[in-house]
Amino acid sequence: MTTELRLPAVAGMFYPGNAKALETDVDTLLHAADSDSSPEIGQPKAIVVPHAGYVYSGPIAASVYALLAPYAAQIRRVVLLGPTHRIGINGLALPSALYFSTPLGRIEIDQDAVAALTNFPQVVVADPPHAQEHSLEVQLPFLQRVLKDFRLLPLAVGHASTDAVAAVLERLWGGPETLIVVSSDLSHYLPYATACEIDAHTAARIVDFDPCISHEEACGATPLNGFLLAARRHHLAAHLIDLRNSGDTAGDRSRVVGYGGFAFSAPRHEEKCHEH
Repeated sequence: MTTELRLPAVAGMFYPGNAKALETDVDTLLHAADSDSSPEIGQPKAIVVPHAGYVYSGPIAASVYALLAPYAAQIRRVVLLGPTHRIGINGLALPSALYFSTPLGRIEIDQDAVAALTNFPQVVVADPPHAQEHSLEVQLPFLQRVLKDFRLLPLAVGHASTDAVAAVLERLWGGPETLIVVSSDLSHYLPYATACEIDAHTAARIVDFDPCISHEEACGATPLNGFLLAARRHHLAAHLIDLRNSGDTAGDRSRVVGYGGFAFSAPRHEEKCHEH
């Protein structure tokens, strides 16, 4: 049974529940990130961003989302993947909802993209994994403030092989109109110095397209590994944009959560690249 609207589940907890306050918070984070010396990488084809409360991971996420602003008019579809934290599921779950909402308004689900996945056995339609899931929801206000007009294809990723995730992304890859967003934090609840060391190693493997990241290294390892496999096949260029943890932003340094921001762009001479 199709539902009309997936309502926000973590507004007022992970981010402000009031539209004006949320708009101000996101714009402030984006402005602070944009005022930094952002690298010139061209239009991102994909980004990897964290999904904690904005007070903790918002600056790291904003450092990546700010890179999208010059390309907002070109990006018309966002394929968003994140791990399931509350409801276990086999495969990748699409919602039945026609829209996702935040305090900033509705986002239309891309029904053409939904239809493109009809024959994939690893893709199911299931609302429970989406109902309370924050890993996807916290990305939406950033997307709403940065992009002009887009449709969304949200996938809550449970138990799935790296190849299964990569196959779904291959079907949805598209061109410059399609942005892939992978939602993942890095290490969890380690002492500050230990987390810095482990996260730096994980970040190096991510930019090296190693599709064997463990769930201890990144809570969104399943969608992340599938993306890295697909990105390697497409010869994307990887860029580490930001690497911090909750001890750097708003948390106790005795037990921190790691956050990495990454952008992946097409190679400058994509037409000359071939699979070897």
